Amino acid sequence: MPNKTLEITVENELAALRSRLTECPTRDRARLDRRLRDLRRRSREGKSVERGLEQWLVDLEVAVARLRERRAALPTPDFDDALPINAQRERIAAAVGAHQVVVVCGETGSGKTTQLPKICLSLGLGAAGLIGHTQPRRIAARSVAGRIAAELGTSVGGQVGYKVRFSDRTGPDALIKLMTDGILLAETQGDRRLDQYEVIIIDEAHERSLNIDFLLGYLKRLLPRRPDLKLIITSATIDPERFSRHFGDAPIIEVSGRTYPVALRYRPLPATDEDERDRDLQQAILDAVDEVWQQGPGDILVFLSGEREIRETAESLRKHHPPNTEILPLYARLSAAEQNRVFQPHGRPRIVLATNVAETSLTVPGIRYVIDPGTARISRYSPRSRIQRLPVEKISQASANQRAGRCGRVMAGVCVRLYAEEDFQARPPFTDPEILRTHLAAVILQMSALNLGRPEDFPFVEPPDSRQISDGFRLLFELGAVDEQRHIAELGRQLAKLPVDPRLGRMLLAAQGESCLREVLVIVAALAIQDPRERPLEKQQAADEKHRRFRDEQSDFLSLLKLWEYYHEQVRQLSRNQLRNLCQAEFLSFVRMREWHDLHQELLGRVTEMGMRLNDEPAPYDGLHCALLTGLLGHLGLKQEEHAYLGARGRNFYLFPGSGLFKKRPRWVMAAEVVETSRLFARTVARIEPEWVERLAGPLLKHSYAEPHWEKRFAQVSATERVTLYGLPVVVGRRVNYGLLDPVLAREIFIRHALVEGEFHCKAPFFQHNRQLLAELEELEVRARRDLTADEEALYRFYDERIPEGIYSGPSFETWRKRAERDQPRLLFLDRAVLLAEAGPVADGERFPDHLDLDGLKLPLTYRFAPSADDDGVTLTVPLAAVNQVDPKRLDWLVPGLRAERMAALLKSLPKALRRNFVPVPNYTRALLEALEPDARSLVEAMTEQLQRMTGVRVPEEAWNPEAVPGHLRMRFRVVDAEGLELAVGRDWEAIQRQLRGEARAGFAALPTPEFERERLRDWDFGELPEEVNFVRNGIRLRGYPALVAEPDGTLALRLLDSLARAEMATRGGLRRLIGWRLGPVFKTLARDLPQFQRMTLHFVGLGTQETLREDLLNAILDRAFLSDEPLPRDRAAFEALLARGKTRLSAVRGEMGEMAAAILAAYHEVRRTLSDEPVWAEAMADVRDQLAHLIYPGFLGQTPPEWLPHLPRYLRAIALRLQKLRQAPDKDRQRRGDIMRLWEGCKRQLERDAERERHDAELIRFRWLLEELRVSQFAQELKTVAPVSVKRLEEQWGRMRQG
Repeated sequence: MPNKTLEITVENELAALRSRLTECPTRDRARLDRRLRDLRRRSREGKSVERGLEQWLVDLEVAVARLRERRAALPTPDFDDALPINAQRERIAAAVGAHQVVVVCGETGSGKTTQLPKICLSLGLGAAGLIGHTQPRRIAARSVAGRIAAELGTSVGGQVGYKVRFSDRTGPDALIKLMTDGILLAETQGDRRLDQYEVIIIDEAHERSLNIDFLLGYLKRLLPRRPDLKLIITSATIDPERFSRHFGDAPIIEVSGRTYPVALRYRPLPATDEDERDRDLQQAILDAVDEVWQQGPGDILVFLSGEREIRETAESLRKHHPPNTEILPLYARLSAAEQNRVFQPHGRPRIVLATNVAETSLTVPGIRYVIDPGTARISRYSPRSRIQRLPVEKISQASANQRAGRCGRVMAGVCVRLYAEEDFQARPPFTDPEILRTHLAAVILQMSALNLGRPEDFPFVEPPDSRQISDGFRLLFELGAVDEQRHIAELGRQLAKLPVDPRLGRMLLAAQGESCLREVLVIVAALAIQDPRERPLEKQQAADEKHRRFRDEQSDFLSLLKLWEYYHEQVRQLSRNQLRNLCQAEFLSFVRMREWHDLHQELLGRVTEMGMRLNDEPAPYDGLHCALLTGLLGHLGLKQEEHAYLGARGRNFYLFPGSGLFKKRPRWVMAAEVVETSRLFARTVARIEPEWVERLAGPLLKHSYAEPHWEKRFAQVSATERVTLYGLPVVVGRRVNYGLLDPVLAREIFIRHALVEGEFHCKAPFFQHNRQLLAELEELEVRARRDLTADEEALYRFYDERIPEGIYSGPSFETWRKRAERDQPRLLFLDRAVLLAEAGPVADGERFPDHLDLDGLKLPLTYRFAPSADDDGVTLTVPLAAVNQVDPKRLDWLVPGLRAERMAALLKSLPKALRRNFVPVPNYTRALLEALEPDARSLVEAMTEQLQRMTGVRVPEEAWNPEAVPGHLRMRFRVVDAEGLELAVGRDWEAIQRQLRGEARAGFAALPTPEFERERLRDWDFGELPEEVNFVRNGIRLRGYPALVAEPDGTLALRLLDSLARAEMATRGGLRRLIGWRLGPVFKTLARDLPQFQRMTLHFVGLGTQETLREDLLNAILDRAFLSDEPLPRDRAAFEALLARGKTRLSAVRGEMGEMAAAILAAYHEVRRTLSDEPVWAEAMADVRDQLAHLIYPGFLGQTPPEWLPHLPRYLRAIALRLQKLRQAPDKDRQRRGDIMRLWEGCKRQLERDAERERHDAELIRFRWLLEELRVSQFAQELKTVAPVSVKRLEEQWGRMRQG
């Protein structure tokens, strides 16, 4: 009992001590309260608490003393009664004292931003905890902190401080802390209860930024757990009731705004009068400035949608107004010094060009006039297209009123709206809050990290659409931050610690594993800010030239690294002013470069705290871009036609023209962002490989499988895999093992294809037996043209009943089979008797033979049963060499198994008047089949005679109609060469014989004939040289043509050639060599002492070598002396007689041929010298050169017919005369050569065809030389012709030749 009493006493004492926590600063209350609860727990457990309680009391007294010191240091603020809010100061103070949440709304200029913190100080607030005062923008936080500090008589960093990104000016004595709403939101991660604050003022809440809406929802949940925390929400007069309802009908206090009236003037850009012209925006602004300055002096505030518009307007104003006008820009990314210029005293007229940062966040002093174009650049995210757009949109009525409220502060103001009043009335009352038009991934990630529950249940002021929430989770799942159940993953908790967009944070986390953290830190910091590379409209080309040094043709991310290295190299060498000037000259934003550097340092500190380490070695391209790719998996593109890229989810985009990859356009790219402006552009892109995507995308990939099929080579069922990421084909047509994906279907495919169809490399006895049996039956089916065996379904059932489940590949089947056959060796053997259906007598192989016997010549037969195919029926394969040996009549009988059907078809082909004599047809067919056997007659001839014997009726030959017989009942023929290449195919044998008769003869001669051939002959010691010989090869009687051939190695040989013409030509060359050997020294002297040979050689230059000319001349001399008048010798005696006669003529022929050749070549040389390359005579010169090429060429002496060779000098002189006349009368030459060229081209084509066929046409040869005579008659009549010629005569001769 005493112990129980003691416990109650300690418990009561500890509870009493807890009441003293209100005497401590708010920061200490939570800490001391936790320790006190721990002491109470220990007390209940019976543990000693004296020492802990003693230390707790010491810490309590220190905290109480600290609060006492801070209360003593509280300043007594002064209030300017000229500000409208101070008229409501007591009412506001009473509301703040009586309520936890107060909504203060008032028009712009009421002073609520600077006076509310002072009112809190006057209530004694700010000592126990900070008065946190949020601003939407950094510029506002800095400027407001300065103004409040000045009004309290202190400096920034003392009792009044501010904290923005990259800068913390909050000291230990701070009472008021200005900050951006993003800073307060970030502090919730480390200070969940916001214990450092006693009051939180959410200023400009009507802007409804994403941070503000999230903070308002967070604070609504926090306030019940922090009853000591005061919340003041300030807003313009824009729907304050919404905030009040959100916080349980919190009181609303309204304060008045400006003290001077504002006149609204509407000056729309389109002309209201048809006599006026429409204006562009720049001209409208200039007109508005002129208009308001007519009212009197005063500063002007012009609202514009972006920095580029500010630069353009500033340039226009500088050209339009006198130099003493000060034109100042104002936007969020200006440096603090440049922003402060707007708030400094000035004596000159001032025009401030501002974005909507001056709409609510800042109060620009001294503004009398406002010019409002009525537009702003508003970021919008589309969950449907998943694209962040930055369109310039019309502002809402509330925003327009806010802008008007910026003037009228010093005297009556004027707001010029550059749009119509009707346009204003038609606009929406309020601007959509940012939470309804932006991506929510970052918010959802922070909520998950803070364990704030489902976003759908979070108390947002205006809940976002469910599609936005789903899209935010979708991105987080893409990044690996949440799982499929939307629970935050460990990687998500790491991401939440990084003060950047989740995509960029994902890159940082991946960089550690890819050993590229140093580079990715730089790139991520660059992507988190606005591009520091400036491109002024008026200096775009110069800017592009300066930025080209940083360009990389593979990756814009590497361009950022190059820029970073260049900038920091200059930092080490230049002073601050020099660096600023350099940036200006290089078209780089000095402010953004510093912001880049500061953000890099902040991120470096964060990742270092997280245990990440920078890489020492430079990162390779692949590793660096794989790390970046982890955050950009939704921003990939595959190159299409016309420069477009197919992006995620089927949308097309284009590379931004400023990209280093714009010209080369790689096949795959990733982009840091895809933004829709004039069209959908991908900015900051890099080349990637699809293999990286497959490795990194993981669960995001969609796998589809098509065309599962059996692969005999790999003995498995395979399918083609298609891997896509958001519709982009990352992998197309990759082969995968389908058995693991769908074992049931894979087993069925395996049985049907591997076992039933036999597409399986298997040496098992059952498989060989089954395939052989099925092949025999299938061949019999084809020949009989009917089904004889069981179908594939029966075979499938046979195997399906025996093979267990789970067997779907060759290896698994073999393992099972070997085990199963130990007990049942014939388990898988097919039975012929079971398979064979009732086939009847057709199942007889002798009726469908494999070969056709033609008097000892066996030719192979093949069968096919495919009615619609060209090779349906019986095909006879005939070697080329046997074409002329096959009798067409014998082929008419077909094969025994189809002969009855052919007979019946022939009978049915007869005219009705004849056919009625032979009915019923089946009876006559059987009778004919029994009576007839194949013989020398054709089947039709035999049927005609037999039918006449049977009926007395004779069928005329023309009455039969073989073409009416179905194709499969007419033999099909296929002719092949020695290599099996198909030369001809068809069912008309006689036509094929006509087509291949010449080639068949060539095939005969090409056969090996050693009995007719001899090598290395030195004299005529081989007996007779017959003109032709007959021989038998493979049962075929053939004919060949022996020839005496001069071999390339200088020897003579006997060869059997394939044509008489070639044999004679080859023999002529062999005889010349043999004659030369027999002449001995005489021939050597002849070859050495050819008349006028040196002069001929000079004229032959350009045509061939000296040896070529010598050989041609010698051949011509020997032909004329020995071989011109007599037939070729066929025995030794004839050769000896020829040799004797030729010796007597050799000397005279030598002199005659020498003079003739010299004259020809001299004339040729003269003609060649006179040729011209002048373009005006190009056609005539081309004709002359073609004529010369066919007259004089290597070997022309031997190849020109002997009767025409002496005329060559005359033809050459005719050419020379033609060239002379051409210069005087080119038109006449053109007229005369037209008909000649037409005839000549036809003659050349025919000569080429005859050469290919080895055909000698004497008429064509004569025609060719008569054309030369025609040229003489047309161009050199004075030289006369050897025979009468004209164009008409030659055309008639050509016609007769063509008909022949």
